[in-house]
Amino acid sequence: MNQREKFKFTWELIGDPTDGRPNLGPLVPLEVYRIMQYCFREVVEEKYGVEQGESIIYEAGKKAGVGFYYHVLPTTTDHQEFIRTLQDALRQLKIGIFRIEQGDLDGNLITASVSEDLDCSGLPELGYGVCTYDEGFLAGIFEQYTGKKCRVREIDCWCTGERTCRFSIEFCS
Repeated sequence: MNQREKFKFTWELIGDPTDGRPNLGPLVPLEVYRIMQYCFREVVEEKYGVEQGESIIYEAGKKAGVGFYYHVLPTTTDHQEFIRTLQDALRQLKIGIFRIEQGDLDGNLITASVSEDLDCSGLPELGYGVCTYDEGFLAGIFEQYTGKKCRVREIDCWCTGERTCRFSIEFCS
C-alpha cells in the first residue's frame, strides 16, 4: 500500500449516498453519529488535553460550517432570507431547530438557540456543555456570510440542565 498524503477535506468527500448506499440510503440513527463524535472527542482530548481538544473540535466544526455555507446555503445579502434558509437547511438535515433570540446581523452580538440539537439533546446532565463542534460550525457559517470574524460560545446546553442549546455569537471586526 502506498503512503498517502496529508488528508484534506473537500465537499466531494461526502460522495453520493444514493449511488453508494442504494439499499440503506443516506440516513443513519442519531446514536451512530454520536458514537463517532464522542469517541473522536475522547481520543483527541486524551492525546492533546481538554483545552487543545476543544480547540481542535471547534476548528473542525468551523471547517464544516464554511463548507456548509458554500454548498448548502444560497448566496444572498438579505439577512432575513439568509436566516430563513439557514433555519430551513438545519431543520431539513435534522441538525436542529435554529432561532435568533436576540440581536441581529447588523449588530456585534447575537444570541441564537438550537433546539433538538444533533449533538446533545437527550443526553444526561453532565454539568458542562458539549457543543464545541456546533460553536465552530456556527462560526464558520456566520463568518462566511458576514465577512467578519466571530467567536461563538455555548452559554446554555442540554447537558447543563437546559432544554435547548444557546449560543452567543460575537462579531469581532
